[in-house]
Amino acid sequence: MQWQIEKIIEVANQLTRTGSTGASTGERIAAAFVLNQMDYLPGGYQNIIEAWERLDDEWQGYVRLIQRDYNHLITGE
Repeated sequence: MQWQIEKIIEVANQLTRTGSTGASTGERIAAAFVLNQMDYLPGGYQNIIEAWERLDDEWQGYVRLIQRDYNHLITGE
C-alpha cells in the first residue's frame, strides 16, 4: 500500500477518534472526503468543490481507491 493511502487512512482514523489532527491541509481534505464528513475540512475550505479541487488528480484517485477498497480500515478507534 502506498504511503499516501496509509497516511489518509491514519488521518481519517485520527479525525473520527479525536476530531482533530496535525495533518497537512491536503491530507485532512482527503480524509474528510474518505469519511464523507465535510465538517472535518480545514478552516477556509467550507466550499466542497474548492476543497476537492485543492487535491490534485493523484490524491483524488487515492480518495476513490480508499472508499472502494480500503474503507474497512477506517476504524475510528
